[in-house]
Amino acid sequence: MGSFRIGHGYDIHRLVPGRPLVLGGVRFDTDYGLDGHSDADCLTHAICDAILGAAGLPDIGHFFPNTDPALKDINSQKLLQRVIAETTRLGFDLVNVDATVVAEKPMIFPRLKDMKRALADSTGLLISDIGLKATTNEGIDEIGRGLAIAAHAVVLLKL
Repeated sequence: MGSFRIGHGYDIHRLVPGRPLVLGGVRFDTDYGLDGHSDADCLTHAICDAILGAAGLPDIGHFFPNTDPALKDINSQKLLQRVIAETTRLGFDLVNVDATVVAEKPMIFPRLKDMKRALADSTGLLISDIGLKATTNEGIDEIGRGLAIAAHAVVLLKL
C-alpha cells in the first residue's frame, strides 16, 4: 500500500513596480510584480516547499539559492519540475496539491483555471488533483494594503 507524507509550504514576496507578475506559472497583465531573484512566483515556491517538506528534504532556498546567478529571473515552473524530478528519483509520487493565494490585488479568481492548468503541466497531475483558492487579507498588514502577495500550499506524497 505504501506510505503517505503531507507537506506544507508558505511563501511571500513584496510587490514592486516594473516587474512581471507571475503566479502559478501564469503572467498577469499588471505594471507591478513580485520582487525576488527568480520570477518570484510565490505560489509555485510554496508548492515546491510543500513537496520538499513532505519528502523530508531542505527548503527551496537550499536547492535554488538566491545567490546563484544562473537562477536570476528563472521561470519557477522549471524549479517545480526539478523538485518533482528529485522527489520522483527518491521514490515519491505526488498525489495532490491544495493551495491558497492571499492577495488584495490583482483579482486572482479569473485566472485560477489558467493557473491550475499551468501547475498540472509542471507537476504531471490532473487538473482535478489541484485545489486552488484565492482570498484577500481584508485590508490587514502589508498583504491587505496591496504591498505583498503570499501563498500557502499543502501536498500529499506517496512513497
